[in-house]
Amino acid sequence: MQLDGKVVLITGAGSGIGAASARYMAEQGASVTLAGIPVDGVEEVAAEIAGRGGKTLAIPVDVTREDEVKSAVARTVEVFGKLDVIVANAGIQRHNTDIDLFEMEEEEWERTQDVNLRGVFRTVKHGIAQMIKQGTGGAVVIVSSITAIQGRSANVSYMTAKTGLLGLNRHIAVHYGDKGIRSNAVCPGSLERTPDWDEHPDPEGRREAMMAATPLGRLGTPEDIAPWIAFLASDDAGFATGGHYVVDGGITIA
Repeated sequence: MQLDGKVVLITGAGSGIGAASARYMAEQGASVTLAGIPVDGVEEVAAEIAGRGGKTLAIPVDVTREDEVKSAVARTVEVFGKLDVIVANAGIQRHNTDIDLFEMEEEEWERTQDVNLRGVFRTVKHGIAQMIKQGTGGAVVIVSSITAIQGRSANVSYMTAKTGLLGLNRHIAVHYGDKGIRSNAVCPGSLERTPDWDEHPDPEGRREAMMAATPLGRLGTPEDIAPWIAFLASDDAGFATGGHYVVDGGITIA
């Protein structure tokens, strides 16, 4: 993949898909800013990558705080000189409380929306502003979910936010393509460990049900998703924009 010399900022990079993508893209020659909370996670992954000779920067970022997102973009440019790729990955999934729409308190709804939808808005807003300032284009990769294309999830705020990301993705592709900025979304399927795994009321039951429903007979891993993110960020995907790519072991077609 053509990632040599690229500068990438990844949110939610302390674990899961974000961490796997940071490792993979650094291996492909990118300089990577790992942004996220808690700080221990992003620092540990950054140190691991640096120990292998990769160029990394760890920044504690809460995507519900616009000032922190903006500062992360500025710090990335200060250290690496530019910004080529934004991977908007940070997300939460409140398995045990983001349910029962007819009873849900607005505060519960908003907690997920603030991270999963508005957090991505803040991330791409400041990333795109920097790309426009540079005048050399760039790539945005948004991590959505298969819940955005089907209604199975009981986590209604999560599903709604992930669906909204597909609209945001298309908007960026149409309105910033003339500035050389591409945007694509990845829709992962059921993974071995979801965000907020420990909050799920029956994680092992979920695992068994999802495995049974997946034609490939196994759940995904962050390492299954990372190469797709890297590809869409790379120059090899230079004519791809506005699309969403399902990586789910076949569960949505079963």
